[in-house]
This record gives sequence, structure tokens and C-alpha cells, in this order.
Amino acid sequence: MIIDHNYPDYAKKRRSLGENKYNGAYYYSKEIVKNIIPNVKTDRNWITIRLPEMTVHPDHSIIFIHNNRNPNYYEYLRDYKDCVLICGLPQTAENLRFFSDKIIYLPLSIDVKAVERYRVKTKTKEIAYAGRRSKLEYMNNRVPKDVPILSGMPQTKLLREMSKYKKIYASGRTALQAKVLGCEVLPHETNFPDSRFWKVLDNKEAAQILQKELDKIDKGD
Repeated sequence: MIIDHNYPDYAKKRRSLGENKYNGAYYYSKEIVKNIIPNVKTDRNWITIRLPEMTVHPDHSIIFIHNNRNPNYYEYLRDYKDCVLICGLPQTAENLRFFSDKIIYLPLSIDVKAVERYRVKTKTKEIAYAGRRSKLEYMNNRVPKDVPILSGMPQTKLLREMSKYKKIYASGRTALQAKVLGCEVLPHETNFPDSRFWKVLDNKEAAQILQKELDKIDKGD
């Protein structure tokens, strides 16, 4: 069983989100389904994205965690049995250990070839911020107020726009995409003061890492 971005409850909720419907979790889920799941052998269910109010709770599942700021958001995980939580940040993995003893830190990944198509030979603009507008409201944000904001747009448009810039304030998968586009990535959150933390990893390479970690869990290592 796969619960993903096409699941009716999530699809309905996403339609009500306005510009926030173009969020990282949605696009990551699409790549997980396309590039990671087909390359991992397991008998477990997959949950690539979901909402706390969703009532389907399949046990024996691999669950991708997207909310890195508020672990309490995942209180509903107590309804699952034998779940493996996939976390994209080391700190998130630590925070969620009280929900499961089966935690895998899987660095964030992107579809590198898909992003490479948007690279340009000559960059015509200097600097911009790419990401959710809400992040700019955080007290620890370092983005200057006069910097153009690339937000609330489909991923293909975002990649086209980012490719024009020499420097991009970004984090997470957006930072990986910016690096593939040849942009210099600038840190803007105190949690990630060094942009070198964001290392480019292709989805299919991530699938190989995930397979090894799942095999360890299934063998009881």
C-alpha cells in the first residue's frame, strides 16, 4: 500500500492551501514515488506524505517525515505499529526516537537530471531568496528585506527562475536544486549556518542508502 500526494484527503487539503500548495513535501513525495520506491525492495507499506487528521493507519510502514520544526506534529504516529521513520535531518531523527525505535536518517535528495535541464550558460541576476514566505518571518532569518522572493510557484517555474541567479538564499531540497543549477547557496537560518551541510544527493543514490538501512533493521542489526 502506498499513501502519497494523490491520496484523496491530502489532495483535498492541498487544494485549499493557496500558494503553499507548492510546498517541498508535495514535490519530495512525487520524487519518492517516482525514483525511490521502485528502487527499494521491501514488503512494508509506504507513506510518503500525510496529515494528522487522516484516519488510515497501516502498520508495518515506511513513513517519510517532513515537519522538522515541531515533533509533536507527529503525535499520530502512536497509532502505528512496526513503523520505520525516515528523517531528512539528524536532529529530527533524534527528536522522534520516542515514537519509534526504527529511525533512519536519510539525507534529502533530488532528481538531479530533472534539475540539470534548467541550467543556463549565463546568469543574468545577482541574488534571491527561494523557499516558503513563512520562513522569512522567523526571528533567526538572515535574508535582507530587499532581496527578491521566489515563492508560491510550481517547481518547474521555480527552477527556471532560480537558474537566472548567481546566488540563492535557500535550505533543504531547494538548496540542493540551487547547487545543481550552478548557484552559490547562501545560508539564511541559524540552524544551518554553513551551506556546505546541503550536499547534492540523487534520489536513486538515496534509494540505495535506504535499502541498506532497511536491510539492517529487518536483520535486527
